[in-house]
Amino acid sequence: MMNYSERMCCAYLYIISKYGYPPPVEDTVAHIAEMAGLGFRHIELEGIGKENIDYLYHHRAGIAEALKANDCSVPIFCIVLPQLGSVNPAERSRSLALFEKGCATAKALGAEGVLDNGPLLPLTYPADMPVMRHYNDEILGKLLPAPELHWNNYWQQLTATYKAACHIAAKYDLDYHLHPCEGSLTVSTDAFINFSQAVDEPNLYFNLDTANQYFMKENLSLSVLRLADKISYIHISDNGGLQVEHQTPGDGTIYWDGFFSTLQAVNYKGRIAIDVGGAETNIQDIEQAYRQSAGWLDQQINRYLS
Repeated sequence: MMNYSERMCCAYLYIISKYGYPPPVEDTVAHIAEMAGLGFRHIELEGIGKENIDYLYHHRAGIAEALKANDCSVPIFCIVLPQLGSVNPAERSRSLALFEKGCATAKALGAEGVLDNGPLLPLTYPADMPVMRHYNDEILGKLLPAPELHWNNYWQQLTATYKAACHIAAKYDLDYHLHPCEGSLTVSTDAFINFSQAVDEPNLYFNLDTANQYFMKENLSLSVLRLADKISYIHISDNGGLQVEHQTPGDGTIYWDGFFSTLQAVNYKGRIAIDVGGAETNIQDIEQAYRQSAGWLDQQINRYLS
């Protein structure tokens, strides 16, 4: 069994890559064993929408037992609630209630924080549109703003909603990390800084995702410098710069020495999760991709961050 750095995590994208999105939540205990079997001792779990969050909440004691049996912890529990940023106040209210249930689950599993995508753009989405990991330009370009949208009022209500979410997370001693993705209002460093300043809560953090940020043409080292006090959890994977993808480090064009040198310069003390795979990424052997990524990341942590 590999003895990886205590700062390394296995992102839930490993399970998504094997079983689709969302993967069957009733197999969560088996998923824990799979990630532990790869040598990881720190893993993500994810509640994707109401049904999954309800299941994980009601089975939280058994899941906590499975984590203990596999000698695993869940530093970050993902709560996927795209309607938390809805223009509709009732949808935001329902999402906040589910967010609290997710925070209660995270606390029961011993998590340090919770994570979700940043609020989605307030557009008119098709009623049958599934929850997606990325809302790409082809889809977004054909959608119009929600007809009831009045931007200034919406922005005030939206930031108040996320302030309330931060308060809920704080009640459970959790940080709240926002993940950047296409189609969100926090897709870039500048966008997150703007949103974070408006929400103005100390436990609101940015989940720097190297592949997504690189695809958005951001300079990763500059993002680290600008967000040094707002990053304590990183998703790491490679990207070629031309499309959304989460490649094994070394298979894209990210300049890793510069990235890790900057993490060293800001004295980064947080965790780093391997976030390789997904349907958008052409990886034939996902298990080998994670083993290879883990060995590589262990070397970078020992070289730059030990």
